[in-house]
Amino acid sequence: MRVAQLAERAIEGGTESPAGERRGIVMLMGAAFFFSLMSVVVKEAGKSLPVEMLVLARGVVTLVLSYAWMRSTGISPFGNDKPRLFLRGVLGLGGLSCFYYALTALPLAEVTTIHYLNPVFTALLAALLLRERVGWALAAAIALSLGGTMLVTRPAFLWHEAASLDATGVAAALAGAVFSAGAYVTVRRLRLTDHPDVIVFYFPVVAVPATLPFAIRAWVWPNLVGWIELVGIGVFTQTAQVLLTRGLALVPAGRATAVGYVQIVFASIWGLLLFDERLSGWTLAGAVLIIGATLSLLRGGQRPSLPSTV
Repeated sequence: MRVAQLAERAIEGGTESPAGERRGIVMLMGAAFFFSLMSVVVKEAGKSLPVEMLVLARGVVTLVLSYAWMRSTGISPFGNDKPRLFLRGVLGLGGLSCFYYALTALPLAEVTTIHYLNPVFTALLAALLLRERVGWALAAAIALSLGGTMLVTRPAFLWHEAASLDATGVAAALAGAVFSAGAYVTVRRLRLTDHPDVIVFYFPVVAVPATLPFAIRAWVWPNLVGWIELVGIGVFTQTAQVLLTRGLALVPAGRATAVGYVQIVFASIWGLLLFDERLSGWTLAGAVLIIGATLSLLRGGQRPSLPSTV
């Protein structure tokens, strides 16, 4: 019962004081910053290392850090609802793999913007699978997000072919958002039975053995910089996950979701400074529509998710 109460409070985003909420907002901005750093490292490392190795590195670092944390706090790593815990791990692995591939194929801002379709997909899946309320807000969100996606991806059948993004990369980014939404819906159910740290731990429990054979087959021996990048991917993502979890416990859902969109800004800045990626007007307009889709869910009383990479 204690686990369910704590998790419910974290999801609702209750606060104890304005100072606590301010700390939560700083944590959420920090989470967005470290997620953006992870994206930068994945994009750079993906130039010389296969995606399978990047996913494996993420899983190994998370496995070590999560297990060490649970040992130090006395939390049992085994969990209660094991079928759903494994399902959460599978969906998280699918989302992460697709997201990492998209980062190697598309500009940072575009990948991040497409990933922010996650809240809309989450609301849709929650309505279908958890029988949560369906209303005008979800219909408006779907319409806005569809329009935003068209502007960001600029498919060849609507735009001149030269203006379109790589179709495989777009498909991977969209699939990653869907997988991540499925993982979040599963977490929504697991909050009633399992500790949040156990839920996080089951991602690498599934990801490491599932990814290892593919990583071995595609293995490219990294140089020193490559090893630093592999470790950095895991450390940056784990740091972001911790800040995200703690921030959500202090900030109401509406403000938390709004703060999360700063990650698109970070991605745009990194893309310009490090990869000479110019933010197009189409992408900016699409981002506005996708943000509007999430805000329409908030106005309709539904709790959208805050996108992350797991």
